[in-house]
This record gives sequence, C-alpha cells and structure tokens, in this order.
Amino acid sequence: MLEYVLLGMLMEGQMSGYDLKKTIDSTVGHFYAASFGSLYPALKRLADKGYVSVFETADSKNKKLYSLLPEGKEVFLKWLEEPQTASREQLIRIFFFDYLDKDVRLRRLQEYLYTAEHELHALEAVQSIVAKELAGIEHPEDYYYRVSVLGYGLSHIRMQKQWIKDIMERKDLGHVKSGS
Repeated sequence: MLEYVLLGMLMEGQMSGYDLKKTIDSTVGHFYAASFGSLYPALKRLADKGYVSVFETADSKNKKLYSLLPEGKEVFLKWLEEPQTASREQLIRIFFFDYLDKDVRLRRLQEYLYTAEHELHALEAVQSIVAKELAGIEHPEDYYYRVSVLGYGLSHIRMQKQWIKDIMERKDLGHVKSGS
C-alpha cells in the first residue's frame, strides 16, 4: 500500500523522502500511517522497479529527490482503477481520484456503493438475529459492548453510503488533474 501512496504523492512532482513523509502525514495520514523506517525502503523498491528516479543533490545536505517515471505513473493509475480490496485503501484511492477519468471514477464509486449496500444488508440481518437472541436472554446487558460494535458498524456503513452518494452527486467535479 505504501508504494502506491508514494507514487500518488509523486504525481504532484519531485519530493525528498522528508517531504513525502510530511505530505503523507498532512493528507492521507488521517487514515494511513507511514514511518520513515518503512518509507525509505519502499522508495528504494520503487526505484529498483524503475517506477521512480532518484537524484542526489550536491548541496551540503546531500538529500535525495524522488521523481515519478512514466512506468510508475502507469502502475499507479492502473492500481487506482482497480476495484477496492480494503476499506482504508478505498479512502486512499478516492483521495487520488482527481487523476482518473470521470467515467472510471463513477464506475469505482458505484462499486463502492454496491459493496456498502451489501455490507449494510448483511449487518442488518445480523442485527435482527441478535435482537431476537437478546430478547430470550436473562441479562442482555452482559453483551453491551459486542452489540455496540454492531451498532458502530451499522452507523459507519450508513455514513459511508451517504458519503459515496454525496460524492457521486457532485456534477461540478468532472475534471481530471493532469499530474506530472
């Protein structure tokens, strides 16, 4: 995941490892964490694969600047267009949707909405079963925290569904950011 986040950040332009860490922390860092200990090995892997170039400055700091290569951009955009596999990954992908074609964005959002609707139906079925079981238990309060997590899941998915619908209704966001 970190490699894709780095490729996405480098769509904005050349950055040092330090700048990448700062940018991650101030943007997707609200729902994705990256340490310097994982960032630099990921940058090395990206360079080894030919997805980014590394330029060492000749100044007193001798810092390395990373730039996205065409192969890296292609890999990033291909990943971005693929269906989601994890919920945090969904937020990271949506963060970079400005780089996708409008039709691809809409298709991905429709898939996310479809998945959320199915997850909600499944949890509502569980809630119905749990409610029946709790009605027959002498001390249902003993299951308060388990039931509260179910409530959290229901609330979260409902909010997620509404958020996706809100994004899909934004007709003024039909642009595609060019990137580097």
